[in-house]
Amino acid sequence: MDLILTIARKELREMIRDRRFRWCAGVCLVLLFAALVTGVVHQRRYAAERELAERLDRQTWVEQGEKDPHTAAHYGVHASRPSSPLAFADRGIDAYAGQAVWLEAHAQNLAHDRPAEDRTALQRFGELTAAAVLQLLLPLLIVFLAADALVGERERGTLRQLASLGVPPGRLALGKALGVALALALVLVPAAVLGGAALMLVRGDGAASDLAARMALMTLAYVLYLAAFVAVTLAVSARAPSSRTALVVLLAFWIGNGLMLPRVFADLSERIQPTPSASAFWAPLREQLATGLASHNPNDPEAVKLKAQVLKQYGVERVEDLPINYAGIKLQAGEDVGNQVFDREFGRLWGAYERQADLQLLGAIAAPLLAVRSASMGLAGTDVHHHVHFATAAEAHRRALQRFLNADLTRNRDPSYMAGRDLWAQAPVFAYSAPGLADVARRQLLPLAVLAAWLLVAVAAAARSASQMKVV
Repeated sequence: MDLILTIARKELREMIRDRRFRWCAGVCLVLLFAALVTGVVHQRRYAAERELAERLDRQTWVEQGEKDPHTAAHYGVHASRPSSPLAFADRGIDAYAGQAVWLEAHAQNLAHDRPAEDRTALQRFGELTAAAVLQLLLPLLIVFLAADALVGERERGTLRQLASLGVPPGRLALGKALGVALALALVLVPAAVLGGAALMLVRGDGAASDLAARMALMTLAYVLYLAAFVAVTLAVSARAPSSRTALVVLLAFWIGNGLMLPRVFADLSERIQPTPSASAFWAPLREQLATGLASHNPNDPEAVKLKAQVLKQYGVERVEDLPINYAGIKLQAGEDVGNQVFDREFGRLWGAYERQADLQLLGAIAAPLLAVRSASMGLAGTDVHHHVHFATAAEAHRRALQRFLNADLTRNRDPSYMAGRDLWAQAPVFAYSAPGLADVARRQLLPLAVLAAWLLVAVAAAARSASQMKVV
C-alpha cells in the first residue's frame, strides 16, 4: 500500500507542477462554478415567475365574473410545472417539454411554453450546465492527464528502472490511477461544496433528506463514470505503442462517447420507436371524439341511450320533469367518454417516449455517457418520466375540475342559472407532487448498474494491459 501511495503522491506532484494541468483544471473549475451560478439564477427566476403566473391565473379564474359553469369550463385554467431543485445541475429535457398545460373542457392538451422555442442560434449549440461539464469536459481532462501515464514511462526509459526495482505493473497502474483521482478531486471537491450550497439556495419546499439522497446517488453515478474513464485511459496507455497513439485513440473514444454515439442512438430509437407528428397525433384523436357522447350530437345513439337511462332512473318521461339539470349529466358523460380516448391515445404517446428512453439506454453498452446522462436526468427530475408524471397529474386535475363544474350545473335546473365568484373560489387548486425517492431510485438502478459494469470491465482491462505491458 505504501508503494501505491508513493506513486500516487509522485503523480499528483507532477500534475500540480504541470502548467497545462493547472490551466485545464482551472478552466473546468471556473466553468463548473459558472454553470452552478447560472443554474441557481435560472431556478430562482423560474420559481418566481411560476409563483406569479399561478397567482395571476387563480385570480383571473376567481374574478372571471358570472357565467354558466360549462362556459367557465371552456375558459379553463393553467397547471404550471414546478422545476425540480436539482435541475440547477442538469436541466435535462425541461427546455423541450413545456412549462404549463391549459386545462379546458373536452380536451387534454400538451404542455406549452417551451424555452427551446425562444433560444437564439448560439444557444441551440447547448447550455452550460454542471452536467455538461462533468459528462464532457472532465473526461477530456482525464484523457489529457493520463494518456501518457504508462506509455510515457516506457518512452522515457523509467519503466525499465521501475521494473528493475521490482515494482509490479499492477501497483504502478493503481498508483497512477490514484494520482489522477487525487488530481480530479482538486476540481470535484470544491465543485461538490458549491453544488451543496447551490442546492440549499434552490431547494424550496423539497424534503432535505429526499434531495440529499438524490444528490448522493447523482454523485455516485458521476464517480462511476469518471472512474471508468480513468480505467479506460490507463488501459489504452498501457497498450499503445506511443503517447501520440494513446492520445489519438482516447480522443476518438471521447468523441464517440460524447458526440457521435448519443446522436446515433437517439436517431435509432426514433426509427425503431417513432413518435407521431402533431397532425398524425391529433387527427385520429379528433376523429374518435367526433362520434358518441363526446360529440354533443343529441341524435347520436349513445346520447339517446343515455337520455333513456336517466329518464328511467328518475321515473319520468321528459327531460323537463327531471329533478336535476340533464345538461350537466350529459356533459359529464361526454367527458367520461372523451377521457377514455385521451387515455388510449396519450398513453400510446407517453409509452413511445418511455420506450425511446429505454432504447437509448441500451446504447450505454457502447457509450457510458448515455448511462450517466439517464441517471443524472432521472435523479435531477428532468427526464421523460418526470414530464409524463406531471402531465398525468395535470390531466387528473382537469378531470376533477370538470366534475366539479358539471356537478354544480347538474344541481341547478334554472335555464338562466349563472355561477359566480363563490363557486369559482371553491374550485380545486392544482397541487403537484413529484415522484418519490423510492420510485426514482428504482428507475435508476439499471443506469447505475451499467456504469458499475463499465467500471469493472475497464478496471479488468487496465489490469490485464498493465500486466502485459512491454518494458521496452
